Amino acid sequence: MAALRVLVVAACPFPYPRGTPVRVQREAEALADRGLHVEVATYHLGSDAPLRGVAVHRIRPAIRYTKVTPGPSPAKLVVLDPQLRTLIRRLHAAAPFDVIHAHHYEGLAVALAARLPSRPPIVYDAHTMLASELPSFLPRALQEPVRRVGLLIDRALPPRADHVVTVTETIRARMVDELGLPASKATFVPNGVELEHFAAVAPGAPARDGRPPVVMFTGNLAAYQRIDLLLQAFAQLRRSRADARLVVVTDGSFAPYEGLATELGVRGAIDLVPAPPFAELPALLATADVCANPRTDCDGMPVKLLNYLAAARPVVSFAGSAPGIEPGDAAMIAPDADVAAFADGLRSLIDEPDKARELGVRGRAHVAQRYRWPAAAATLEAIYRDLLGARA
Repeated sequence: MAALRVLVVAACPFPYPRGTPVRVQREAEALADRGLHVEVATYHLGSDAPLRGVAVHRIRPAIRYTKVTPGPSPAKLVVLDPQLRTLIRRLHAAAPFDVIHAHHYEGLAVALAARLPSRPPIVYDAHTMLASELPSFLPRALQEPVRRVGLLIDRALPPRADHVVTVTETIRARMVDELGLPASKATFVPNGVELEHFAAVAPGAPARDGRPPVVMFTGNLAAYQRIDLLLQAFAQLRRSRADARLVVVTDGSFAPYEGLATELGVRGAIDLVPAPPFAELPALLATADVCANPRTDCDGMPVKLLNYLAAARPVVSFAGSAPGIEPGDAAMIAPDADVAAFADGLRSLIDEPDKARELGVRGRAHVAQRYRWPAAAATLEAIYRDLLGARA
């Protein structure tokens, strides 16, 4: 039997070390591991590192467009996405695909606009909902009208896909209950984690040897990450642990937070570290006494949180970005935007190493039981075959 041919549409930099591109890459590689023929159509931006069993096709380079951070951009809609639509048509004309797997709203919009003649089923991979995500990129005065626009798009686009897969059960429930998507058309397919990649990291605090305790954050510095709340919590932590340091691992600019860090009196205790290649991430996480996930609102599951847990790091997170994790089970969970509670969590995990080690062990067990890419790929292949069988 011929292998299913799947075209993955990634309207983003790819591959690239942040949430959406990571899910695209790991799903595609896991599908290829199952014997499916997988190709990716994407933007001109991203790493040239080869993917495991997956071919990558790019649009032509767009002059002056180098944005790799998340968020809306008129240039994407006017310049990049039309090129991506043309690329999809060209690839499908050369060798037709059985299924189109489109990630995020722009990927779905481009796949629908391509209007491929054989109408292969389109599977939409929902990483978030626009009513939640779009306002986080804009000033407060614009957030409510933009939320309404996001809600209109939420209601209009996903139902046009043949099937929707969601990164969390919360997103699935909202699409079914709030947007009226038939339950039979929506499936929860969680992110996975490369548990073996992080296995060498031992639970518990790293050997101090006189060094100060380290609170670590990894990821982009977009406004929705709530670095402002992390800095406030870190400042409170420093009142009782004046030796603590905050390590921010990022390729983003810290400039928007320099003023706040200085005002809080903690800038001298913050170290900025360039984001390492994925192969080097476990060794870096192993130097952290506690990892921080300060985002307060996230429909999906942050990849950074899965990596923290897989590395058996004790974690403090706000509730809004830790779906499915009960307080004290796999992480310390603080009420959203409760800076004092977040700081108390950091302090307790630094001051109580036995508690921190136990939490790290439970965190690793949590992801081992629930978040594996091979299981996600098996679910996706079953969805593809059901859609194709229904058309036969």
